[in-house]
Amino acid sequence: MLHLSDLRAACQPLSQRFDNLWGRLDVAASEQRLRDIETEISRPGAWDKPEALTPILQEKSRLEDEVGRLNRLKTCRDDMEEWLALALENEDQEALESLEQQQRELAALLDETELVMLLSAEEDSRDAILEIHPGAGGTESQDWAEMLLRMYTRWAARRKYTVEEMDFLPGDEAGIKSVTLRISGPHAFGFLKSERGIHRLIRISPFDASGRRHTSFASVDVIPDAGGDIQLDIKESDLRFDIFRSSGPGGQSVNTTSSAVRVTHLPTGISAQCQNEKSQHHNKETALRVLRARLYNLELQKREAERQAEYAGKDAIAFGSQIRTYTLQPYRLVKDHRTGSESGDVDAVLDGQIDQFQHDYLLYRHEQKR
Repeated sequence: MLHLSDLRAACQPLSQRFDNLWGRLDVAASEQRLRDIETEISRPGAWDKPEALTPILQEKSRLEDEVGRLNRLKTCRDDMEEWLALALENEDQEALESLEQQQRELAALLDETELVMLLSAEEDSRDAILEIHPGAGGTESQDWAEMLLRMYTRWAARRKYTVEEMDFLPGDEAGIKSVTLRISGPHAFGFLKSERGIHRLIRISPFDASGRRHTSFASVDVIPDAGGDIQLDIKESDLRFDIFRSSGPGGQSVNTTSSAVRVTHLPTGISAQCQNEKSQHHNKETALRVLRARLYNLELQKREAERQAEYAGKDAIAFGSQIRTYTLQPYRLVKDHRTGSESGDVDAVLDGQIDQFQHDYLLYRHEQKR
């Protein structure tokens, strides 16, 4: 049974959190920028070159999401105050249940808004290019890589993000040898950058007839999608294109024609490849997009190194670091080694519920930069 005294006491910290947060937000400025964008895209001739409007339309979508979320936040706080006043006048269970529901919704919106405010880096609002590669261990590690692929696609689906498979190489018996995804949605890179590094799985292997416990590793890399609005000085003479035959089952002549493309940026040695499509032209476009993203990420890393030279050698997300362990045997636990975050609901985590790990990582990074 709900008690008015308990619910009334819970309202005060929620209202305090709202007031502290609202004072740091400028909703009016975001709404004004939306009006300016509407004016800009409504001008005669504005749509003569639609590709030139892509950055503005992306900003418009981001601002609409932001303003909508903040308006829901304020409405939720106001509704909570109204239900509290009504409950004080007439302490019936219906009013108390509505008040409790409003408190839960407000707390969730406050958590979401505080999390988004931690995504303040220039690249955090961009789409993400995510790559998964199994470690040594053959089929066992390849199966673990496929489990991670499922985890991230489920996570993206829950957020209503779009997932595009840019490159995929299946395992010989099970699992995957590598996969590259483009995940599109508000702050996709900002959330997924927490996943960079080595992921370790401990379980009874389904591929071991003796039922022994195995430890498997897979690496995850996440880079921001440079898109078409980032100007990168890439000279044609600095690129080398290699054409080769696709491997693995593909069907429709994918693995019987020389359609796979690898592009290498000679000055840096950075490369990207794609073999998903039977069209060499489409594979070339996809490989170039991934290459641009990797070069953009390299430039971001250089800037970060210049800004925070004092943290040299302390970067916990460098490739090769073990960031998280998923233990299925002899007990069940997922632990992030950077933040200390833990979850005993391993099935939920592997089903894509990784939001708490991402939230704690962003807080961890925020504290590191202070």
